[in-house]
Amino acid sequence: MKKVLLIILGILIILVAVLLIKTYTYPFKKNNMGTGEGWKPVKNDSAVMHLSGGIKIPTVSTGSLGEFNYEPFARFKEYLKTTYPLVFQHTENVEVNQYGLVFRLKGNNPSLEPVLFLSHMDVVPPGDADIKNKEENIFRPEDQPLEPVTKVAEDWDFAPFSGAVANGRIYGRGAIDMKGMLFSLMESMNNLIKNKQIPQRDIYLAFGFDEEVGGKKGATQIADYFKKKGLKFDAVYDEGGLIMRKGNVAGIDSDIAVVGCAEKGFLSAKIKVKGLGGHSSMPPMESAIGKAAVIMQRLEDHQMKPTITPLIKEFFDNIGGTMPFTSRLAIANQWLLKPMLLSKLTKTNTTNALVRTTTALTMMKGSDGTNVLAPEVEFVVNFRLLPGNTVKDVREHIAKATKGFDVEVEEIDNTREASAISPTNTKAFKLIEAGVKEIYPAAIVTPYLTMAGTDAARYEIVSKNVYRFMPIKINRFEQQSLHSTNEYLSIENYLKMIHYFEYMMRNYDK
Repeated sequence: MKKVLLIILGILIILVAVLLIKTYTYPFKKNNMGTGEGWKPVKNDSAVMHLSGGIKIPTVSTGSLGEFNYEPFARFKEYLKTTYPLVFQHTENVEVNQYGLVFRLKGNNPSLEPVLFLSHMDVVPPGDADIKNKEENIFRPEDQPLEPVTKVAEDWDFAPFSGAVANGRIYGRGAIDMKGMLFSLMESMNNLIKNKQIPQRDIYLAFGFDEEVGGKKGATQIADYFKKKGLKFDAVYDEGGLIMRKGNVAGIDSDIAVVGCAEKGFLSAKIKVKGLGGHSSMPPMESAIGKAAVIMQRLEDHQMKPTITPLIKEFFDNIGGTMPFTSRLAIANQWLLKPMLLSKLTKTNTTNALVRTTTALTMMKGSDGTNVLAPEVEFVVNFRLLPGNTVKDVREHIAKATKGFDVEVEEIDNTREASAISPTNTKAFKLIEAGVKEIYPAAIVTPYLTMAGTDAARYEIVSKNVYRFMPIKINRFEQQSLHSTNEYLSIENYLKMIHYFEYMMRNYDK
């Protein structure tokens, strides 16, 4: 027995030694964390007021395209023309599907593949909050005196479409998502033209108008326009990643710039569950709502399996060197500790979404009466597909969860596969790294998986290098303001974003 114990102890010592050796020799990326503050913003009131004026135009996209109010979009186009006359005069610019905008600044070398920067002019509604008095210049009807009245949605410091400039910030719906980026791109191109800095390759800007409702009329048709013209882009840059402020990512004492090299797919299914209806005084043994509850419980209890994709492996390899020892141990020894690593990752919402196709029960409808049994109950489940999982996989998963019940499954919204994964060993990605270091020298730059849908995926038909990143440094509160109340963009972030994109445009071939 003593000999057996000694053998076991010896094996354990060897195992611990192997784990430690692998941890300390694992090739975590050595991040070049520079010093200093990077480029410091220079006061630019005109750029700030340009964005403020753009926010004041309520380019809201909601519901089906037939219900759009297109008047603000027409007004927004005219606003850009009057605000940036140099850009319109010195580029080839076209309208795609009437409201989509494309600009081409010609370079000196037509043999080089162009680069494309994206944004979108539409914003989500500001919410249905009550109105209270505050600051927004809105005029009364024509039969009343033309004096400003003030109003603002509840929980907003300033009215959603005020474009208020205060406290070192620019307030309003779309400030971050994503008129701030749109105006940064226009300012950057305007500066290139004004300073006669002609790039080597063509630079394109493309602005959709329905990204928030799927991009079918905007980005999809702009991408098709490019494809029909035979264009291939060396890189496409869109939203989808941010610079997470130091302390926002547990265990990492640094700013982290997460660059979306892929985005999740999407499938929303409305599941109608049939049963016996009637009066609640004589209920059946199993109601439609009870059957629906069983299916929903199956969907939540037996979710699609988690996995560490190559993209997320690269993410951990990039940031792992700055993480606590226990995390480095698990990352470096996945041959043994992968189940433990996955178990830890799936215990929190944010990291769970990195490693699996997520399941979210979002809507439910049944009887309208307290004493009425509905013969049919419906609910909606939303899946965000991890690269590697397919729409077919999710459909089979739903079929398994609903097995044994009388159901109808209808896919709603915009079903789409997860995007392709763009490489990181490209000039296009390395320029993102250089651009980030220009404004935040100490930030860690890493590839990442974008959780939400963007216009970027539409452009895979014209480029294999599609990157999702907006160079603004924000905290959790600011991140949560997207699609919520009190959205704002700090003036510092805005001016640094202009400098970043101008740096990208000027230095792509240097």
